[in-house]
Amino acid sequence: MTTAVVVGSGPNGLAAAVTLASEGIDVRVVEATDTIGGGVRSAELTLPGLIHDECSGFHPLAVDTPFSRRFDLSRHGLTWKWPEIQYAHPLDHGGGAAAWQSVDRTAEALGTDGRRWNALFGSVTRQFEDVVVDFLQPMLHVPRHPMKLAGFGLRALSPAALVSRLLCTDEGRALFAGVAAHAFRPFDKLASSAIGIALGSAAHRYGWPVAEGGSSSIARAMVSILDGFGAKIETGHTVRSLAELSGVDIVMLDVAPRAAVDIVGDAMPQGIARAFRRYKHGPGSFKVEFAIEGGVPWTHEPSRSAGTIHLGGTAAEIVANERDVHRGIMPERPFVLVGQQSVADPSRAIGGVHPLYSYAHVPAGYTGDATEAIESQIERFAPGFRERIVGRHVRSVRAMEDHNANYIGGDVVTGANSAFQLVFRPRPAIDPYKLGLPGVFLCSAATPPGAGAHGMCGYNAALSALSELRR
Repeated sequence: MTTAVVVGSGPNGLAAAVTLASEGIDVRVVEATDTIGGGVRSAELTLPGLIHDECSGFHPLAVDTPFSRRFDLSRHGLTWKWPEIQYAHPLDHGGGAAAWQSVDRTAEALGTDGRRWNALFGSVTRQFEDVVVDFLQPMLHVPRHPMKLAGFGLRALSPAALVSRLLCTDEGRALFAGVAAHAFRPFDKLASSAIGIALGSAAHRYGWPVAEGGSSSIARAMVSILDGFGAKIETGHTVRSLAELSGVDIVMLDVAPRAAVDIVGDAMPQGIARAFRRYKHGPGSFKVEFAIEGGVPWTHEPSRSAGTIHLGGTAAEIVANERDVHRGIMPERPFVLVGQQSVADPSRAIGGVHPLYSYAHVPAGYTGDATEAIESQIERFAPGFRERIVGRHVRSVRAMEDHNANYIGGDVVTGANSAFQLVFRPRPAIDPYKLGLPGVFLCSAATPPGAGAHGMCGYNAALSALSELRR
């Protein structure tokens, strides 16, 4: 029987394992930590029974993919839950903007900017199912829907600062800036709009749902599938060398590129090893989980019904702060992303206490404490917030990397979203999953299509392995 070992049990490692096991391959997953799931782990971090998502909390690109269509995770316990408003952006003095799943409703609420918002997202949203077919693959391929992909690409390649200026109101510009900031990139850089256009379109097409009961439900569903195929999972075992895996036909590495070089060692062709050592990581994340009595008292009323809140003030503030973070300067008022999972999944609240997810964009390797900066940004738009805190859990940049070795310098997206790396991650190659020696593949978020709990990096890498096996 053909055998495979998957190193790492994040959503991509598990997706690779499921795909290989479904083809009759004897699969073993090896995880360095004591808990499977990588970026989709959940835990009681503040109060007993209150579940917090430890990294990925909202999953707009995981709802409808080739992987999710082939393997129905809903049959294994995964249920998606949607908030009324997908994301919101409060401004000072109670103002702000919100994005509904309906692009038309969002445009209507933006008033003067409605027509421009529709021009930016309307056609891409309507075509997004076809765009995703190409978007979730390596960029170097013959597209199935070239004209639709080109329409997406023209928007995606633009600097986010330029796209933001196409909108004329503070509300419209801030709403776009908030979603564009997910790229962890300066807004004047080429293709800094790409992540914002993708996530904004996904919000209007699929919404930004949470996994009922916590993101760990995604991992549990995949483990349930693996159990059905007789796959094995081993935790608490760090793989340091391919020599530990001798006799295995396929090795899938759900690790950062530098770790792949360390594991494969001299067997990796020098050109690939050099490319992996040059692979760039982005800024860091400083994360604070809160237990909040009665929820957050946002002055911007729609924010109370939103799953995700982007905090950073005006678009100009966000542009300046993201530029500083990229330069290694910690802003006084950093961009903060807040997740209100209990708005979509009320079962997450216990006795009127809600879990609140937050992280700030900080410089790579930041050694300071951003807790006060995060709390101040929330308090700025929700006066009285501090009085409702009944528990908190802080995870510094260093702790983020200790929690998940792929988050180098606190980089939770496993690689800078530069224009080059958006197209050529982790290196220029027709098949970027291959590591230059038979049977060994990279399947982490450093490979296309990049970060997210969609599992498509692992799925694509497994298909590459299966194709090589059948030759």
